[in-house]
Amino acid sequence: MKKILLLSDTHGTLDDFIMRYVPQVDEVWHAGDIGSAEIIDTLSKEKTFRGVWGNIDDARIRLAVPEYQFFTVEGLKVVILHIGGYPGRYTPKARKLIEEYRPDIFISGHSHILKVMQDKKNGLLHLNPGAAGKSGFHTVRTMLLFDIDGGKTDNLRVIERKR
Repeated sequence: MKKILLLSDTHGTLDDFIMRYVPQVDEVWHAGDIGSAEIIDTLSKEKTFRGVWGNIDDARIRLAVPEYQFFTVEGLKVVILHIGGYPGRYTPKARKLIEEYRPDIFISGHSHILKVMQDKKNGLLHLNPGAAGKSGFHTVRTMLLFDIDGGKTDNLRVIERKR
């Protein structure tokens, strides 16, 4: 079993709201707009870190993490892409990755809007953790905690804090 903390759109923010959950998980995943290479450095020292760059990320971040990630954890195939859309409204890049990799979980960020949706057409779970950072139009900071065990997601929780 793996415990996962899923973040997006931190925009350079790494404070107690985020860090208090890091000791509780095995891996931290970040769906882009990291905002500071120090976030990657800090989280990588603490846990297994899997992240992608987003549209606001600079060259240092783009050298540290890829545009998208495909990996398998506990029998589940996962794709992460910052600007991916959501079921019925995927971006062309997201559609291509979903066709190519056939993930069980597709993760995107960018919108600052929390979404957890089943995509029955593609047979996957779509996750967008919203925005864990302080920058943007959102009034509530959000992220997701969940477990992956035996090829299934379980115990999915939304963590939120007013900005």
